[in-house]
Amino acid sequence: MTSSDLESLRRDAIDALAVAGIPAPEVDADLLIGHVLGLSRGAVQARALTRSPIDEQDARVIRAAIVRRATREPLQHITGLAPFRSLELAVGPGVFTPRAETEFVVQFAIDALALVPNPEPLAVDLGSGSGAIALAMATEVQHARVVAVEKSPEALPWTARNIERHGDGRVRLVAGDLADALPELDGLVDVVASNPPYIPLGAVPRDPEVRLFDPAAALYSGEDGLDAVRALSRTARRLLRPGGALVIEHGELQAAELAAILRADGFSAVACHRDLLGRDRATTARR
Repeated sequence: MTSSDLESLRRDAIDALAVAGIPAPEVDADLLIGHVLGLSRGAVQARALTRSPIDEQDARVIRAAIVRRATREPLQHITGLAPFRSLELAVGPGVFTPRAETEFVVQFAIDALALVPNPEPLAVDLGSGSGAIALAMATEVQHARVVAVEKSPEALPWTARNIERHGDGRVRLVAGDLADALPELDGLVDVVASNPPYIPLGAVPRDPEVRLFDPAAALYSGEDGLDAVRALSRTARRLLRPGGALVIEHGELQAAELAAILRADGFSAVACHRDLLGRDRATTARR
């Protein structure tokens, strides 16, 4: 790509990403160009229509970003940011990049938390990663207190950074394993939410962005993918007050097995919820 006007550069970028198999090459090209130039996607398109000239230094940076994306490096790693509901979260190597599916899942936790009659309800995000679930609960239920638990030494700096930026003092970060987290809160928590690892060890994620760049600890969990869920269920049972809510994200083929785990641990009102594409994606239950 050697073009010096924005329209030609944009077209070259779209073509390069399409050849690389990027699912939405036009979107990603616009977002990368906009990231470098400080423009929205619409502004990139508007400027391209006028064939605006582009500074050669900016052009070099854009070309380098396109080359990185063409290797299937996640867009969010290149920009350093992942949008999540109303938030922009810092992400990069070592932390799981939050997905749109989790935006759907966390709504159940937000709704449950908002209905708690306690004037200062308490929620826990187990295996917090970027802090997406914890911060969504805290920013959308502003009278709540939230605890984020994360054990990965690679992910923790990202969790801390996002909580410092968005937590407004209402999210506490705890370094620890979801299997034995927060014994001091036993029986006191109103909502437990989690997007645990749930891919079986023998499965290979289809998308290179996931397979090559997301941390394995955030993806894989035992032969059937449910080892973390088993630990999570026991921990949530211990933490939740009677009537407290549990919200778990999972794979689309795991709903029945996950429900059996929860019922065996004494949860009631176990229900699976389908996402906008009709896939089983979230399960809720009550202590």
